[in-house]
Amino acid sequence: MQSNLHPMINVAVKAARAAGSIINRAALDIGSVRVSQKKANDFVTEVDQAAEKAIIETLLTAYPGHGIWAEESGREFGAQHSEMVWIIDPLDGTTNFIHGFPTYCVSIALAVKGKVEQAVVYDPTRNDLFTATKGRGAFLNDRRIRVSKRTHLNDSLVSTGFPFRPDDDFNRYLSLMGEVMQRTAGLRRPGAAALDLAYVAAGYTDGFFETGLQPWDVAAGSLLVTEAGGLVGNFTGEAEFLEQYECVAATPRVYGQLVQILNKYSKFANASDKAAVKAANKPAPETPASDAPF
Repeated sequence: MQSNLHPMINVAVKAARAAGSIINRAALDIGSVRVSQKKANDFVTEVDQAAEKAIIETLLTAYPGHGIWAEESGREFGAQHSEMVWIIDPLDGTTNFIHGFPTYCVSIALAVKGKVEQAVVYDPTRNDLFTATKGRGAFLNDRRIRVSKRTHLNDSLVSTGFPFRPDDDFNRYLSLMGEVMQRTAGLRRPGAAALDLAYVAAGYTDGFFETGLQPWDVAAGSLLVTEAGGLVGNFTGEAEFLEQYECVAATPRVYGQLVQILNKYSKFANASDKAAVKAANKPAPETPASDAPF
């Protein structure tokens, strides 16, 4: 590990590793983990809750005056009106975890006056630790990381997340996905947005996009990307994305090419663009059956 980590990153790393130990122990006997549904296809386990508790206790022991915004407990803990807020996803990729699919992570970010300044994403299955402090670069373990040098979308590997809620607009997403697939070297769906963003930062993939994301899904990963030289925003390319439920991240040149495709699918798109997407997704009228014999 680097010896010059920001003190707050050191505390966040301690918290992430504590959560990772809980997750790894539980992964040895997945069948015994109690699982419940918050809503359709949105799962929570006792592991999420135990990991979140360990993270919060570690952070508040060091910084009792800070606020907490966590996936499972919301803003229940910590100082309610602090300008320093830890944004926590104790187990991003819960569905992967409960199936034994080894792609999930712990995500911890510190926002100061609404801007993310510290980030930790920890993959307990590989013991990979991604860290970033605003203005100091992004790191994987003790190695400085940068986004890839690819400049063309058609040469790029792009990750995404598929809709999974009953009220998601599946036809709209299929149209969006179809457009992106035709213009890339490949599309992947690993299943943990925080890790997807970390992989863009490390240059493993060249871009990422997804809708329906919460702040705790993207807060830490977004700082990793920008500190690694990439760009992050909403589907129209605007940098204010944290609470807008849509996110695109990529190398600088690929980012612009992705936004050109994604912008008309944004909830912030103009009326004519939205109408074009709606028309494209409208099913074609059925052709009347002919009376002529085959």
